[in-house]
Amino acid sequence: MNPIDYNKYTATVIVWLLLLTMPFWLPAIGGYSELGTRVVVLGLAAMSLNFLLGYTGVLSFGHAAYFGLGAYGVGLTIRYLVPSTGVGIVAGTLIGTIAGAIIGPMIVRLRGVYFAMVTIAFGQVFFFIAFRWHSVTGGDDGLTDWSRMPINLGFTTIDIQHDARAFYYLVLVVFAIAVGAMAWILRSPFGRTLIAIRENERRARFLGIPVDQHIWIAWTISCCFVSVAGALYALLNNFVDPRALYWTQSGDFVIMAVLGGMRSFWGPLLGAAIFVVLQDYLSSQTQNWMSFVGLFFVLVVLFFPRGVLGIIKRKVAS
Repeated sequence: MNPIDYNKYTATVIVWLLLLTMPFWLPAIGGYSELGTRVVVLGLAAMSLNFLLGYTGVLSFGHAAYFGLGAYGVGLTIRYLVPSTGVGIVAGTLIGTIAGAIIGPMIVRLRGVYFAMVTIAFGQVFFFIAFRWHSVTGGDDGLTDWSRMPINLGFTTIDIQHDARAFYYLVLVVFAIAVGAMAWILRSPFGRTLIAIRENERRARFLGIPVDQHIWIAWTISCCFVSVAGALYALLNNFVDPRALYWTQSGDFVIMAVLGGMRSFWGPLLGAAIFVVLQDYLSSQTQNWMSFVGLFFVLVVLFFPRGVLGIIKRKVAS
């Protein structure tokens, strides 16, 4: 095993040890289970965006739309159709993925700021539908009168409804499945092709790679993962409102990815942890908490363009 692979293996082991033990050590430093769950959920959302941004080189400011569709999918399913957490997660994921797959062919030929602006435009369409369709979505008041349900495994029932720690580990299992699938895809020939497109799209076309088709597939996969995160986020709060679909939520995902290190696998998770913890602490101290987060983000971008994880890697290497 060469030094690079060894460092990646060590980093992966450390990440999973921290995640598996988080409910036990987080309260000792002033945290709580719900905060850890929010870190994992938003970390998955940021990693989903990074699948497109960091590995394909395409910037989306509309991922909140599919995050929100996943959230509304689970809420509407549990409230109106089947009171089942598992079915709700599957329904939310399918709704967000299908929407992304339909919209993808309309935008894959665009690049740069044009791609980003069109993703915002489509995202705002879903936002206004949720905002105006008050009879179904609850409009600006949000979708209420539903909650996550206990999971019946036949031989036992997991009470994720009242046990925050049990819900955290459910989220962690879903997170593990999602990031495992993400890692497998990125290590496959398809994933290597995405990196080739990121590095030099013109050369990739010259080699005969169907670039637009690959970007569409990468976009759809990314929408699928972020829809899973949205479904879990709605279950965490037992509530969803149109703000989950608003473009500023996409901006938060971009900040998390860039803050942690957008060309690294675990960087967005680290960025999400920093963002969520700063938000939780600073919002209790001042209403202008976003100014401090923004200042920190600007400093990282200016002086450490590879993100916080890049700083850590440099320190370890030295």
